[in-house]
Amino acid sequence: MSSRRKALWRLVRFEFSHKRSAVAGSNRSPCLTVSEIGRQIILMKFAELALSPPLLRSLQEAGYEKATPIQAKAIPHVLQGRDLIGCAQTGTGKTAAFSLPTLHRLSRAPARPSGAQRRRQRSGRRVIRCLILTPTRELAGQIGDSLGTYGCHTGLRHAVIFGGVRQGPQVRALQAGIDTLVATPGRLLDLMGQGLIDLSHVEILILDEADQMLDMGFIHDLRKIVAKVPLQRQTLMFSATMPAAIRELADQWLRRPVEVKVAPVASTPDRVAQSVFFVERHAKAATLSHLLQTTARSKTLVFSRTKRGADKIARILERDGIRALAIHGNKSQARRTAVMGEFNGPRPPVLVATDLAARGLDFSDISHVINYDLPEVPETYVHRIGRTARAGAAGQAISFCDSDERKLLRMIERLTGRKVPVKKSPPVATGKIAGPPSPNAQRERTEPGNKRSRKGGQQQESGRGSSAGSGQMRYGNTNQSDGTEPHTGGKRPAKQGNSRRAKRPATATGKVTGAKRRRFTKSATDKRK
Repeated sequence: MSSRRKALWRLVRFEFSHKRSAVAGSNRSPCLTVSEIGRQIILMKFAELALSPPLLRSLQEAGYEKATPIQAKAIPHVLQGRDLIGCAQTGTGKTAAFSLPTLHRLSRAPARPSGAQRRRQRSGRRVIRCLILTPTRELAGQIGDSLGTYGCHTGLRHAVIFGGVRQGPQVRALQAGIDTLVATPGRLLDLMGQGLIDLSHVEILILDEADQMLDMGFIHDLRKIVAKVPLQRQTLMFSATMPAAIRELADQWLRRPVEVKVAPVASTPDRVAQSVFFVERHAKAATLSHLLQTTARSKTLVFSRTKRGADKIARILERDGIRALAIHGNKSQARRTAVMGEFNGPRPPVLVATDLAARGLDFSDISHVINYDLPEVPETYVHRIGRTARAGAAGQAISFCDSDERKLLRMIERLTGRKVPVKKSPPVATGKIAGPPSPNAQRERTEPGNKRSRKGGQQQESGRGSSAGSGQMRYGNTNQSDGTEPHTGGKRPAKQGNSRRAKRPATATGKVTGAKRRRFTKSATDKRK
């Protein structure tokens, strides 16, 4: 072991013993932080983490050399088989923190395989040994891509299943035999109910973005899934926040876990320039359009609180001549994939997303993050603005705050411990912008004599006289100023601009049969008398 690594682990052991003494007498496991030794850990290389040569080879081919703080802290404990709770912000490398040691453990053959394992090895049949649960389809796909990149030289197989698409290809991948399964809870329970998935051989259970799964209401699905997994297992739980509900689940499903916390949730990226505009709700759309049209930007991400609001914002921006696309949970998987393809293209549109959809997406090179609606949870604000200023780049986070959101802004400032600078709102029109007129409305405005009013149950054209005589309908003056023929012969003139022929009034000579003829003839005879 190198002298630098020995010195580093001495610091880690000192930190661990210090935290353990601070929580002595309590049931909670010690929390390992890297606030004091983060600079040394961030310089650690993957070659120093005791990973297998196939994994190091794949990392070298992918261009990864140094481990992030969450990776440097979590990988040694996972390699030892310990249960672990990892808390880190979005984009800090949590996927590699659990996928690399998991692939290492799965690729390492057991010292004394059991009889069932020997029979499976002889038959070549694979069973699911690792289960990774994720809340969104995009995150499941990204984890699958990472497993394929890191484990390309290990010989291990994996499959990704999620809803919103046909299950046929997913079922065929399962029947071919896999070692690792990445799944969303809904589709997993569906295939389990069909008898297509067996979780009785799972050795490692990983819950990624556990707080988001709770927010999406997957708690009952998670309980059903965990009940099908063997009790003798290694359980890893990763989350961006650590609410009380997550700790309760950890106490139930994890055994003496090690808690690794990197970069407190309340800390905001230093290279993000934050600002807030005090704008009322009815003026937010116009302010957003003006800001996007007058700001030099590359990739822009706009956050909406609701799915319906995301679609509405995208429509308003398109109406104002700004290319925009919306992405949220109600979009089909094909549509979401197409949207992300356009956003990662050479001419990216403005992407309007909800928090749940954006949490599982891998964004890069985002210059501006705009909070159209302030989040109701202060920690979500930190995750939102963390989408920009990555990989040493700078970014801007702009928020719109109306009078009803002042309390949310104060909660965010209380969490982060800093005031968000206030900027003056640009002078934009705050009224509603009328859409283009319909063709019928345009014709009604240009054609004379089309304005009508109802009076006493009779139709009378404005600006015209009425013909005398009782029992007759008023068709207006015969002196037409617009060139039409005067009314003659008891025939009502057809409306201008209408291709349909106007209905003729019923007369004694009309084509009437049966009882209607008898009633009409009698009425006409009485009138002549």
